[in-house]
Amino acid sequence: MRAKYIPTIASQSLGRAWYHSLEHKLSLCEQYGFESIELFFEDLDGAANSLPASHPPSPPGTSFASSSHAQEKQLAAARYIHELCIRHKLEILCLQPFMHYEGRLDAASHQAAIQNLHFWIRLAHILGTDLIQIPSNFLPASEITDDREKIVADLREAAHIGLQSSPPVRLAYEALCWGTHIDTWDAAWSIVLEVNQPNFGTCIDTFNLAGRVFADPASATGLTANAYQETQKSIAKLRSELPFAIEKVFYVEVCDGERLDQPLLPGHEWYNPEQKPRMSWSRNARLFPFENPGYLPALEVLEAVCEAGYTGHISFELFSRTANMPDQEVPKEHAQRAATAWRRLERYMKWNRSATPSEDERSSPATVTTSESSC
Repeated sequence: MRAKYIPTIASQSLGRAWYHSLEHKLSLCEQYGFESIELFFEDLDGAANSLPASHPPSPPGTSFASSSHAQEKQLAAARYIHELCIRHKLEILCLQPFMHYEGRLDAASHQAAIQNLHFWIRLAHILGTDLIQIPSNFLPASEITDDREKIVADLREAAHIGLQSSPPVRLAYEALCWGTHIDTWDAAWSIVLEVNQPNFGTCIDTFNLAGRVFADPASATGLTANAYQETQKSIAKLRSELPFAIEKVFYVEVCDGERLDQPLLPGHEWYNPEQKPRMSWSRNARLFPFENPGYLPALEVLEAVCEAGYTGHISFELFSRTANMPDQEVPKEHAQRAATAWRRLERYMKWNRSATPSEDERSSPATVTTSESSC
């Protein structure tokens, strides 16, 4: 009988494609007990450009969406990855991220995105997954609208395309904490409910949820102005609303984030004027659950979602400066960290009924109580 909660990890969590091969990372997933992966598109692209010489790599800067040659490489890579995952007894939960889709102001740009979605569905079919993740759009406000009717219509169109494919493909809409217009889990949730299609749901990400209502890396405190009150409200809303449509939660991602020593403002080593601070923080400073110096209420969010009735894939989606390093030991080190975090998570959540949480796990910084008295 399959476990109620399935240990899953995003492929880039074990290292980036330009330094670390997908073959090695998939082998480590099997070795360290993960049963499923989120396939990051970057890894599919990396596999495509590593195919034998009979399949020459795409020229630098080529967009696979507009290049039939590059598309053929992507399709070949999808077949190869599917075979690798079978060999390593790994399910592919989803292909992600299908970025910058909803709300585009330019009609031609929207049509190009739709054509790209059709191609991603082909990739998903070959990979053997029925799920594509769509993160909320973070293009500049000059390029995308905040008009809810347009956003819902675009996502409903995508859902219809997925539903009409054979076999049907599901779409998981996720709010990024730096999204231009949709940056909270409940904003994404309300859109999912309004789209109202059987194949359209959400991914709830503890980092992105807490990274918006609780954390502010540009603040000297690392917190939003009303961090504890807003987090309490958000968790209460998870508990009250999810049970009525829990089938719309397609999967859950769990990661923590570092509290920074200095606010992420001009002068900080990670500051990028072309990115919102939360995006720069996310790309450099995510942590696996229970790791220091994590400070987000990630486990309280997870508890609320599970108590609302969620079962299924629990995924570690890590972005980190450590994953960006070229050191060849990075994938193994990250796999070991992830496996340790999963064991601790199982004990803490009592998913393994034969074990109980140890005292150090219950007092981990990752289990921030959402009241000011815990400061």
